[in-house]
Amino acid sequence: MNDYLCPVSSINSRLLKQGFSANQKLTRKLPVPLVPKKPFKLNVHACTSHASPNWLKREHKQQKSSELVYLPILVHKKGVSLQYAWNGQCFLSEKDLKTREAKSLKHSLKDYVRRARLSISSLFVPDQVPSNYMNYLKWKFVHRIFSSAIQVQATQAMLLAIGIGAKRSLPSAAALNWVLKDGLGRLSKFIYSAILGSAFDADLKKVRFSTSVLFSLSVGVELLTPIFPQNFFLLATMANIAKSISLAACLATSSAVHRSFAIADNLGDVSAKSQTQTVCFDNIGLALAACLNLLCKNNPRIEAALPLVMYPFFTAMDLFAIYQGLKYVHLPTLNKARIEIIVDKWIHSRIVPSTAEVSNVESMQIFHPSGSRIWPLRIGFVNAKEQRTENMVTVLQSLRNEDSYFLCMESGYGFLWKPQLRLLLCLHEKAAAADIVMGVLQ
Repeated sequence: MNDYLCPVSSINSRLLKQGFSANQKLTRKLPVPLVPKKPFKLNVHACTSHASPNWLKREHKQQKSSELVYLPILVHKKGVSLQYAWNGQCFLSEKDLKTREAKSLKHSLKDYVRRARLSISSLFVPDQVPSNYMNYLKWKFVHRIFSSAIQVQATQAMLLAIGIGAKRSLPSAAALNWVLKDGLGRLSKFIYSAILGSAFDADLKKVRFSTSVLFSLSVGVELLTPIFPQNFFLLATMANIAKSISLAACLATSSAVHRSFAIADNLGDVSAKSQTQTVCFDNIGLALAACLNLLCKNNPRIEAALPLVMYPFFTAMDLFAIYQGLKYVHLPTLNKARIEIIVDKWIHSRIVPSTAEVSNVESMQIFHPSGSRIWPLRIGFVNAKEQRTENMVTVLQSLRNEDSYFLCMESGYGFLWKPQLRLLLCLHEKAAAADIVMGVLQ
C-alpha cells in the first residue's frame, strides 16, 4: 500500500499536463512586434509550437524578390491560419502571395476550390476547435441524417393511424388523443429532469447513449400505430414519453459536449454552429426519406412496408454513429469512471493517460453494467438503511477530526439487484481533489 501513497503529487501534475484542467485560465503577455528597418531572415518553424498548418511544415522556396521577408505573425480567421510577409513597401498575406503566383488556369481553379471549401467550412465549423472536433462532426452528420429520415417515416405512420381512427370515431376525439399524448410526454419530461438531473454530469456519455436507445425504441413504437389504430392513444403516449425523456437528456448533456470543444472560450460560436449543423443535416435526412417515398409511391404494398424495413438498418446506423461520436468528446473534468480509468492505468504502467485515451476507454464502458467489478467502488455517504459490516463499524470508531476521507466495506446490491460487498469512499466536506484521487488510488 505504501508504494501507492507517494505518487499522488506526481499524478496531479501529470493530470494537468494531459489536459485535465483545474478550471484555471493561463494567460501570457505577448511582446509587441516591431518592423525592422532592414529585412532579416526568420525561421518560420519557430513561429508557433502548436498545430502548425501544412504550409509551415514545408521549406519555403527562395523568393524572386530579396526584400520579401516572412514575419512571425499568424492570423487565425475562420479556422484558417495565415502568415504575413513584408516586401519592403507593404504587408502581404499568404492569400495575396498565392494570387500573385497563380499564372495558370490550374492554379486558379485550385484557389477557387480552396476558397469555396473555406467558405462552406466557416458556416459549419467554429473558428477555434480541437482536432477531434472534425471526427465528432463526421459522426454527427451520419447520426442526424438517419435519425431524421426514420422520424419522417414515424410521423407519417402516426398521421396514417390517426386518420384511420378518425374514420371510426369523431375527428375531435382523434385530435384530443394527439393533445393528451403530448401533454403526458411533457409531464414525464419534467419529472425525469427534476429527479435525475444530477446524473447528467456524473455519467454524461452513458446517459446520452442510453437515452438515444430509448429514443430509437420510441420511434419503433410509433411505426406500430397504423397496425393497431385502435390503440393509438396508448402507443403514441408511450412513444412520446420516451421521446420527451430522451430529448431532455440530449439538451442537458449538449452544453457539456459543446464546452469540451470551446478551447478558446467560444462556447457561443460552438453552440450556434451546432444548431446550423443540425438544421442542415436534418434537411438532408428529410430529403432522403422523401426520395425513398417517391420511389415506392407506385406500389402501395411496398410503400406501407417501407418504414418497417428501414427501421432496423436506420436505427443501427443512428446508434452506431452516436457511439462513435462520443469517443471524440474529450471531457476535461474528472468523475468516478474517469478517475478509476486513470488510477488503473497508473497502477499497471505508471502512466497517466491523456484525455483522448480516457475518452476511448470510457466509451467502451457504456455497455458494461455498473458494479461489474469484484469489489465495486461507491463514492458517497454512509447509508443508514443498509446493514453495516464489521469493517465499517471499526473504521467509523477510529475516525479522527483531521481525516479527509475514509474507506470501508459495505453491503449493497449489484447488477440485477444481486447482493454483494463493495467499497465505500466517504469524503469530508473539505476534501480536496488530491484527497479524492488518493482515496480511489488506495
